[in-house]
Order: sequence, then C-alpha cells, then structure tokens
Amino acid sequence: MLSLNRRTYKEAAFDYFNFIFMLVICFVTIYPIWYVLVNSFNEGNDAMRGGIYWWPRVFSIDSYRAVFANNGIMLAMGVTVAKTLIGTVVHVLFTAMVAYAFSRKELIGRNVYMLIGTVTLFFSGGLIPYYLLIRDLGMLDSFLVYVIPAMFSFFDLIIFLSFFREIPDALEEAAKIDGANDFKIFYQIILPVSMPVVATIALFHGVYQWNDYFTGMIYINKSELQPIQTYLYRVVAQSSSNQMMAATTGSVAKTVSSQSIKLATMVVTTLPIVLVYPFLQKYFVKGFMIGSIKG
Repeated sequence: MLSLNRRTYKEAAFDYFNFIFMLVICFVTIYPIWYVLVNSFNEGNDAMRGGIYWWPRVFSIDSYRAVFANNGIMLAMGVTVAKTLIGTVVHVLFTAMVAYAFSRKELIGRNVYMLIGTVTLFFSGGLIPYYLLIRDLGMLDSFLVYVIPAMFSFFDLIIFLSFFREIPDALEEAAKIDGANDFKIFYQIILPVSMPVVATIALFHGVYQWNDYFTGMIYINKSELQPIQTYLYRVVAQSSSNQMMAATTGSVAKTVSSQSIKLATMVVTTLPIVLVYPFLQKYFVKGFMIGSIKG
C-alpha cells in the first residue's frame, strides 16, 4: 500500500512538472507573436516609447490602414496568393503523378531512379549553377520561377509512395477491366482515396510557397512580381520604410511610424496561412499517421 502511494505521488509530481514545463514552452512560443500583434494595434508614435507588453496603450488601426493603402504591399500580396495557389496545385499533381509511376512494379529502372532521387536529398549543385540554369531557361523576372522549379520534391514523393503502395491492386484491375487507362485511374481512383496524404503535401508546400522570400530576392528584380515576404524582408533588412510611409498621408501619417507599419505588415502576411492551417490539420495528422504505419 505504501509503495502504491509513493508511485501515485511520483506520478502526480511528474504530471504537475510536465504541466508547468509545457506552460513555459507555450508562453515562450506564443508571447513573441502576441507582442507583435499588440504593438501593431498601438498608435505608432506612442509605441516608440516602449513599455507595451500585454495590451495596446493607445489603440489604433492606422498602421493597418497604411498597409492596405499601399499599392506595393497589396500587389505583393496578390503575387504571393497566386504563387501559393498555383504552385501548390501544380506541385501536388505533378509529384503525385511521378510517385504513382514509381509505385508501379513494372516501371523499368525504378531502383536506379530511386537511387538518383535519394542522392538529391543530400547533395545539390549549389546556388550559382542553379542561378545559371534558371537564367538559361529564361525564368529570371518571370512568374514561372515560382512554379516550375518547385513542381517536384523527392521528399514529398516518398510520402506519396508509401501511401500508393498500399492501395489494393484490385481497384486498378477492376478499372482496367472497365476500360480505364492509367490517367483515368490516377485522377478518378487514386487521388480521391489519397486525400489525407494530398492534404498533407498541400499544407507542406503551401506553407513553403507562402513563406518563401529567397526566390523573389534572388531571381526577381521586377517590383510587380515581388512576393509579400520578399517585400517585407527588404524593408526590414534595409531598415527603411520609405515606400511604406509614402502611402500614409494626412492624419494617418501623424499616428504611424515605420516600426508600427512593419509590425502590421508582419501580421497581415502571417494571418492567412495561420487561418488556413486549422482546417487542414486533421488531414495533416492523418496523412502522417498513414505514412508512418504503411511505410
């Protein structure tokens, strides 16, 4: 009885310690986001005094008005939305098609292709050869640079492959008896039953496309093709918000600062992907569980 009480006490102590530890981790993770959000809703000139930690001292939405009034920011946001939607759809379809081909036992040279693809997970040609390749393909200052180079990922292929290999062959055999070709089988049978893994890869690549600033920084010089993350990166890196402040006129200009506009822009660029994630989370978890079990 005494040993049982001791064990129960130790378990309770561990639970309390684990609870407190997780609270600390959550606070350290969430508070920086809360700090940016609070300061973005504070009057810009007042926020420069500091001392704002939990709630806005002088509530104001003028920084957000300045952000949405800036044509450059809104154009960059449109580019980001377009490249995220188009790039994600193209990536998922193309990678799924290649993975489906790899899952077929009759594919000639499949082991050789797998070996070549595995090498690419650990080694790359480097930035300079890649830049020269993009230049020679005519994709510099082109929207296609966001889509075509990101069409395929061997890592995502492995996730697709682990799922496709477990789909019963009877489904395909029945479809072939009915006269369906490979493309019809893929689009009407394989993809519909693979929605958990499709949603997982779509979330992976969608977040990558939304957060990608490097592609726009290296391969894009035209301002009209600049994504919002690159726009924000250049503003923060150069410590200059002249192009942002240019849109603030009249009474709004008196209540905002370059810092408050930067914070508001960070919130605007992050919010859409944060709102989308909860709707895909169940597919995200389910897809990974399926991949881990069947792999």
